[in-house]
Amino acid sequence: MSVKEAVRTPEKSASVYAQRARYVCNENGFDFSYPPVPVRQFLAEREQAFDENAASGLIELDASEELGTACAATTPSLLCQYIKVRAGERLSSTAVASGEVIYVIAGRGASRNGGDEIVWSTGDVFSFPGGVETVHTATDDAILFSANDAPLLAFAGIGVPAPGHAMVEAVFWSSAEIDRRLEVVYNRPVAEKATGASVQFSTRRTEPNFTTTPFINTAINTLAASCDQRPHRHNGVAVTLAIQGEGIHSMIDGERIDWVSGAAQITPATALHSHHNRGDKRMRSLVIQDEGLHIYTRTPGFSFD
Repeated sequence: MSVKEAVRTPEKSASVYAQRARYVCNENGFDFSYPPVPVRQFLAEREQAFDENAASGLIELDASEELGTACAATTPSLLCQYIKVRAGERLSSTAVASGEVIYVIAGRGASRNGGDEIVWSTGDVFSFPGGVETVHTATDDAILFSANDAPLLAFAGIGVPAPGHAMVEAVFWSSAEIDRRLEVVYNRPVAEKATGASVQFSTRRTEPNFTTTPFINTAINTLAASCDQRPHRHNGVAVTLAIQGEGIHSMIDGERIDWVSGAAQITPATALHSHHNRGDKRMRSLVIQDEGLHIYTRTPGFSFD
């Protein structure tokens, strides 16, 4: 390369790189333009999942149109979906995510992810790493509910972890053990600062945090009949699946949302919210949040006001 060529090459390269640059000089650097996360129930998706005549398949809870995301998303960081598997059938899928958490709404069956297989029934919870094909088979007609962090990976433009290098691994939390732990929770005194009676699902990989995956925390939450949850807010968005929602409603920033058993709803981050039981049964819900991200960055933002 001549001296003349050496001089021209950096100039050309600098021009290409400079074309990619953008400069933002807003008076308020926190005045961003993303659409707000909506308060929403996914009722049509619930009806499709519980339709006895519907075929096996994945039913995404997709709010990407409202969120303005480039991929399917329930919230900016979470993608939730029903997984419907008819008795005697099999359904395969691959989560383009760091991992996924799955709750068994109804039915019995087994799921295989790589070399791991988990046998499950109603009320069980399990997790698998992403990027590996998962094959679900059902003994009885089954409805599962899954959540993963695919929108986060898509936003960052990164791929799934290589096999054997995922932070998320195959883990199983049994319905029987969940119920046993909940009995302990029911019998302890109610503290003034309690946000509810719940059991959270953690793993050896995420210790000392109480999260289910690095980004996602998951719990079964309950509320006794005729009781109210203390209003509170936090920086993590929440997707709440009503397992037993008869006579239950939420207040989210002053808006009342009446629960429908089997349906999921979004509580936006920072929204003041509470749950209220006016039925004669104990409320039961699966709560999925992206609070793991905020716990790691030390920004959970929890408060009772």
